[in-house]
Amino acid sequence: MTQPPAGGDTGTPGDPNPQPPPVGGAPPGSAPAAGPPAHPSGTPPRKRPAVLIVSLVLAAAVLLCGGGGTAAFLALRNSEDGQGAKEPQVAVDGFLKAVYQERDAEKAAAFVCSAARDDEKIAAKVTEVREYVAQYQNPRFRWPTPTVDNQTGDRATVSARVTMTTADEKVAEQALRFTVVRKTGWWVCEVG
Repeated sequence: MTQPPAGGDTGTPGDPNPQPPPVGGAPPGSAPAAGPPAHPSGTPPRKRPAVLIVSLVLAAAVLLCGGGGTAAFLALRNSEDGQGAKEPQVAVDGFLKAVYQERDAEKAAAFVCSAARDDEKIAAKVTEVREYVAQYQNPRFRWPTPTVDNQTGDRATVSARVTMTTADEKVAEQALRFTVVRKTGWWVCEVG
């Protein structure tokens, strides 16, 4: 029994001039192997970078458009609808008049910053004042000009003391502190 030649050589054993195997690994006289032809240098063919470049450009466009759209949404979502007040105490005074004297939730909301504007909560506060007023004889609300306690840049703390007086000489007072911010004008953002 004959063994195949050692080291992949072709020819007969003990042949003084063994032949190297043909390029592509097919024995002599056999049909060529199916599949793509081997690259002459032995390295795989390079893929074109165009697909990669187009993919990167599309990904960048999606990120820029998506990021720009998100930034625009966030910027516009906190934008104020009107002018705002010229001074912090003017915003507080307008808010107090709308809630305590006019009892108008829509007018009160016009003095509140968009970040804190909750129409249901403002309406609930106005309703609470209306119910409170219904318990007394001809109540009147008054307050001195609100005082700016602290102002740094676009933020101020304003205080006001609201006094209710009734026809039968009952008196009640409430001290309030407001956080007011400046965007397109001054807006009430927090009441405490």
